[in-house]
Amino acid sequence: VQLVESGGGLVQAGGSLRLSCTASGFRLDGLAIGWFRQAPGKEREGLSCIKTTDGDTYYAESVKGRFTIFTDNAKNTVHLQMNGLKPEDTAVYYCAAARDRGVSAQAMGLVIFKGLHDYKGQGTQVTVSS
Repeated sequence: VQLVESGGGLVQAGGSLRLSCTASGFRLDGLAIGWFRQAPGKEREGLSCIKTTDGDTYYAESVKGRFTIFTDNAKNTVHLQMNGLKPEDTAVYYCAAARDRGVSAQAMGLVIFKGLHDYKGQGTQVTVSS
């Protein structure tokens, strides 16, 4: 039972990456999945959240308009499409999942970003060069 992130790497500023968060041993149905990142010496930053129950999404202001979160139910995966990457996006990116508590995606994001998740991946490094 685990979440596994993939898709990180090195990209030039302005480029794109698609991160994947795949569940193994359980279904993502009925859960909310969030992405957050942590750079060295900085606090955890919540980025985006999606509820599989109704598709509601939330984005932090720092990524709104550049990042898109979406699900691939057939592959039991949540993706984070990242466009227009900037050097300040460099960090380790994590996905985590929590049971949907019947609140908004923004509220579920806060739950997940505070560490109140049921599952969490090991992280994937994203490095954006200038």
